Amino acid sequence: MNICVFLSAADLDDRYTVPAREFAELLGRGGHTLVWGGSESGLMKVVADGVQSAGGRLVGVSVEFLAARARTSADEMIIARDLAERKALLLEKADAVVIMVGGTGTLDEATEILELKKHGKSTKPVVLLNTAGFYDGLRQQFQRMEDEGFLPVPLTDLVFFAKDGVGALAYLEEAAGHQ
Repeated sequence: MNICVFLSAADLDDRYTVPAREFAELLGRGGHTLVWGGSESGLMKVVADGVQSAGGRLVGVSVEFLAARARTSADEMIIARDLAERKALLLEKADAVVIMVGGTGTLDEATEILELKKHGKSTKPVVLLNTAGFYDGLRQQFQRMEDEGFLPVPLTDLVFFAKDGVGALAYLEEAAGHQ
């Protein structure tokens, strides 16, 4: 399965890097392909290293202004013109999406796929990997949106919140079996 992972390129502490590495190794051992932003820095590097060292493939989609930071050892690397094209290519190449910890770019990518699902333009399973409770506030906000009528479909149809990588991958593999 081609699994797109949206995540930070920042250098982060162990409470985020250790679970990210564990998840990446699960992907690689499972024979999955990582589709990611292509960066050779921060958490993106941690995940790419983990997938590659465990035998998985790497498909990166970088962007022109970040091309100098792109991983040269990826199995495939695409350089998009801009961030909009990058998001579209990441989603096009993916069978499923995992949202890991990140900043505004990750949040932008997350809301894009959820908006596409909300409008029936995507049926790809989406997991929000809530490492160290990072997305507790976002989950609460999404729940409020559902409770107050802002979501035309149940939140559970849009995204699955996973506490750890094992739960995230199990959900994706089960969802893939039902498609």
